[in-house]
Amino acid sequence: MTTSYENLALYIDGEFVQGGGRVEQPVIDPATGETIGQLPHATRADLDRALAAAERAFATWRHVSPTDRGAILRKVGELSRERAKDIGRNITLDQGKPLAEAVGEVLRCADHCDWHAEEGRRIYGRVIPPRMPNVRQFVLREPIGVCAAFTPWNFPYNQAIRKIAAAIAAGCTIIIKGPEDSPSAVVAIARLFHEAGLPPGVLNVVWGVPHEVSEYLIASPIVRKVSFTGSVPVGKQLAALAGSHMKRITMELGGHSPVIVCADADVERAATMLAGFKFTNAGQVCVSPTRFYIEEPVWDRFMARFTEVSRGIKVGPGLAADTRMGPLAHARRVTAMAEFVEDARARGARIETGGERLGDSGNFFAPTVIAAPPDDAKIMQAEPFGPLAACVPFKDLDEALRRANSLPYGLSSYAFTTNTSNALRIQNGLEAGMVNINHFGQALPETPFGGVKDSGIGSEGGSETFDGYLVTKFVTQMD
Repeated sequence: MTTSYENLALYIDGEFVQGGGRVEQPVIDPATGETIGQLPHATRADLDRALAAAERAFATWRHVSPTDRGAILRKVGELSRERAKDIGRNITLDQGKPLAEAVGEVLRCADHCDWHAEEGRRIYGRVIPPRMPNVRQFVLREPIGVCAAFTPWNFPYNQAIRKIAAAIAAGCTIIIKGPEDSPSAVVAIARLFHEAGLPPGVLNVVWGVPHEVSEYLIASPIVRKVSFTGSVPVGKQLAALAGSHMKRITMELGGHSPVIVCADADVERAATMLAGFKFTNAGQVCVSPTRFYIEEPVWDRFMARFTEVSRGIKVGPGLAADTRMGPLAHARRVTAMAEFVEDARARGARIETGGERLGDSGNFFAPTVIAAPPDDAKIMQAEPFGPLAACVPFKDLDEALRRANSLPYGLSSYAFTTNTSNALRIQNGLEAGMVNINHFGQALPETPFGGVKDSGIGSEGGSETFDGYLVTKFVTQMD
């Protein structure tokens, strides 16, 4: 067992809780298959204690000034920067991504803390002009209450801090169940808030069998808001459960992001940028570009450069200095990648590079470029969530938009063009919550992040981030 790995625990009512005969789950290093830690699961009593603590804390936290809430968030941002290397190392150990990516994730999240600290001071109501002179009418925006949040393993620090910072800045309290496979980041976040002086009960961290914890928390009358980031099938189940209890929801679900590369684009630049972005975190990114539509006149140029860059990506353990892509987080994902590749090959696609597992240990799969799979291939229909890029040619922009919009996903999208008319058609025509043209400009604290269609409900980031954590109260008073 790695002795320097995070000391895993629950965090309930201001206390770190472990032991006590609780069920423990082994945490595995995906680069080696070795056990690096033991994660305690919450008992039913632990969940009840977390609910009670969050409810009690909300009664006072809701009245704490935005300035004081912001001071705690800024302190967490400061601590995140100071400890990014240690936190990032633990993320690499349990999630697998290269150390530079893991440290960068923590550093970017410090910006989220700072931004929410400031934006929380600008949660405004408004005055409505009355119809009678002796009436005053105004609108208040108030915190919704206790929130339950569920976050995934691919960006364990980022996905958790977005929800925690928004809830806390809005005046809510929160119970979060992070990813049991890569838990160190969420425990680290709890330690930072604890050290920053967050009152007991405002933030609670629990672990356990996912469906058991989510069903129990969502059904509780104490919980007023549910936030989930993860797959479409699980998101639909949780949304249905929340709906049955009339709970507010924010759902950031899966995607199958299309890329449109027009003939007028800077093709070599686009191919180089896309290859680097595609294999970030081994493609285990909800906004990872996955379906590449390339205009026929530049197909050969794009494929040559894209394949060259993809083939040159160094794959290895995340702690190795020269690694540019780490392992997949789970062994089952290696099998899933092989199934995508074999289905595409059976349907006549060409594997330009990769397409196979690397080595005999660890969850390593080669960066893979699949050329010209038919639209009914599995890779063109289902989110791969791995290091697979499916590339197909198109004749005109109408065709590209039609094919890009043909799936029920609608999270992120990308396009490269130097023609302003094409850019306007693309930004108007793509059915996605985010459209990136000629660069990757999403996921900043000040910009909304969310999808349409099956890819979700609501946004995180931007001023929209507070919409799910606030209720609107109308007050009218006559003298």
